[in-house]
Amino acid sequence: MSDTTTDAGTIEHLDPHSLTIETNVRPTAPITPAFVQSIKENGVLTPILGHRNNDDTVTVRAGQRRVFAAREAGLMSIPVYIVHADEETTERIVQQMVENDQREALTDRDRATAFQQLAFEGLSVTAIARRTGTKQKEVKTALAVTENPVAASAIHEHQLTLDQAAVLIEFDSDDGIRADLIQVATTDPSQFAHAAQRARDDKARAQVKADTEADLAGRGYTILANDPGYYDSEYTRISELLTADDQRVTVEHIENIDGRAARVRVYADGDANITYFVKDAKAAGFHTYGGSQAKSGPMTDEQKAERRTLIANNKAWASAEVVRRQWLTTLLSRKALPEDAAVVIARGLTVHRNAISSATQGGNDLAHDLLGIKGAGYFEPDKLAALIEQTPAKAQHVALAIVLGACESVTSKQTWRTPSPTEADYFTQLAAWGYTLSDVERIVTGDKKSDAADNTEHDREDDE
Repeated sequence: MSDTTTDAGTIEHLDPHSLTIETNVRPTAPITPAFVQSIKENGVLTPILGHRNNDDTVTVRAGQRRVFAAREAGLMSIPVYIVHADEETTERIVQQMVENDQREALTDRDRATAFQQLAFEGLSVTAIARRTGTKQKEVKTALAVTENPVAASAIHEHQLTLDQAAVLIEFDSDDGIRADLIQVATTDPSQFAHAAQRARDDKARAQVKADTEADLAGRGYTILANDPGYYDSEYTRISELLTADDQRVTVEHIENIDGRAARVRVYADGDANITYFVKDAKAAGFHTYGGSQAKSGPMTDEQKAERRTLIANNKAWASAEVVRRQWLTTLLSRKALPEDAAVVIARGLTVHRNAISSATQGGNDLAHDLLGIKGAGYFEPDKLAALIEQTPAKAQHVALAIVLGACESVTSKQTWRTPSPTEADYFTQLAAWGYTLSDVERIVTGDKKSDAADNTEHDREDDE
């Protein structure tokens, strides 16, 4: 056995089979055939970190993958850097995290487990972040994931990222949504942000619908799950009714009569739409226009399919808008903009000048939002000009925000149906910069046909 002494410890060449593996933040130490072959040909080039025990055995603190590979490669000895043993659990975990990240990065699962262990040892979020060189937000997210059974299970069983697992916590009461999100995360992770936002929006719309229906039920209304069928004479819309003195029937007219009913829908923008009905219009003293109620024929299968497509894509568009604008905000917060930013700005000021002109006249609120600046009031000086004055280096960021904000401002749920050249160019550029288009956004660039999403929820005509 040969020794090389340093100020902090000693490097010793030891038999890898004689080493004891210490409890590690990494629950497993996978080694590939290529890694073993590299160790066999080149040996262990970076010493293992270990400490000597009272019985003269050596325990590995960091480098277990190299030890296992050396054993499999049949090496007789490997370099081990022997340091003084600090038995404090927190020190061991921190050292192992740092060492592993400097070699082969820990998975999010490993990091979450390590943060949980450190928290158990009494370290605060701030202390964990400082000791491991991690942002506090990431530490908080990891701890939230480890404390939630479903999220913790998902990150271990399905290799979800911390951020993906954290999203599952938002849907603790809906196993179906969580299963769908796990499916997306494991099969098409680039679409996870879009799937998560659609799930959030669906949840919010469902809550608005439930709250509205509860309020109506409390006021004595019968809640209708569907609009009365065609030729249905049991219920009549109040929009088709007149009072005895030929005034339009309003909600106030039916608020206290028997047989009042309501049908609640929630639009893609999250607003509740209520259609009011009465069960026996004649008994209530009402009559229809001209004495009879016009009835249109039933929708054809093709019309129903088109409506399902409309509903599904409008909902998807509203959700994608949230994801897209968050992505734009992140893009503009980066120190370095895309290399072709100047070209995009120039095209905006020339090819897409109509969108720029329209948005600029209105103050370009979106440009302010994307830069995280509160828009100026009516009599206040322009905030974007002030930003350039204060920070000249941000001039290109401001110019790009103006162009992107303008292009973004002309988009709407009509875009996927009839995209303009500006909108098609805009979405194509975002995709070129790395933004992952959702399916409905891909229609704008011509990469996908306008088909209804294959989801039973879209069969419910609750919104447009």
